[in-house]
Amino acid sequence: MAEWAAFAGFVGVVLAGLLLLAHASADALDADARSTDFPPTLSDRVVDAPSDAAPPPGGRHATPSTPALLVNVVVSQGLFASILVVGAWLAGVPAAALGLSSDAFAPAVLGAGVVLGVGLHVVNTVGTRLSDRFGLGDASTLRRAMTPESTAGWLVLLAVVLPLVAGFEELLFRGVLIGAFATGFGLSPWLLAGLSSVAFALGHGAQGRLGVVVTGALGFVLAAAFVVTGSLTTVVVAHYLVNALEFVVNET
Repeated sequence: MAEWAAFAGFVGVVLAGLLLLAHASADALDADARSTDFPPTLSDRVVDAPSDAAPPPGGRHATPSTPALLVNVVVSQGLFASILVVGAWLAGVPAAALGLSSDAFAPAVLGAGVVLGVGLHVVNTVGTRLSDRFGLGDASTLRRAMTPESTAGWLVLLAVVLPLVAGFEELLFRGVLIGAFATGFGLSPWLLAGLSSVAFALGHGAQGRLGVVVTGALGFVLAAAFVVTGSLTTVVVAHYLVNALEFVVNET
């Protein structure tokens, strides 16, 4: 029988660590933005100065390099994912409670994820353009900072970083906070969908206030899809496509 209380403790550690990391990342990006005299666009990305160069007046901070950001994502989310998986194994949480059934990789399941992901990307694109038009803010600073400048970098981003992000975040925010907690504690999955979407939004504080709002809305759609389909695979595929298409369409 699953040890649900113990598992909730593991989840609490992971969620707290993720939110603290998101807060630190947001502070770092805000500090860098304040230290520049121009908007942080892709073409104007700050390049690290030579080690013997004098720092500019005002103590301007250098933007972390793209490889450093990608490594940070892989290490941090890989660590959190490992804690979560080990916790689920030790607590005896059944795979079905996480949305992983025997037909997790059936064509229909994967196809549903593709359709959902493309649809969410279209909605996200429309929302971004409306935001730009009405001056509601820029939620793309982190994306620009993570955009590689080489073919190898793009392969790492699309084949390693983004799949890890999608897999970990869907496992935590949908598979665990909705599926496992609804099963283990007898809570309404729709109530958990709302609460997990708030946590999901707060976990993306590095994307700015607009990014938090947009991410919360997209997160609730993914949560609803998980509740309706009961499939973790569907929302992982959708999440990956939303992220991958955003990079490919906007940064290539």
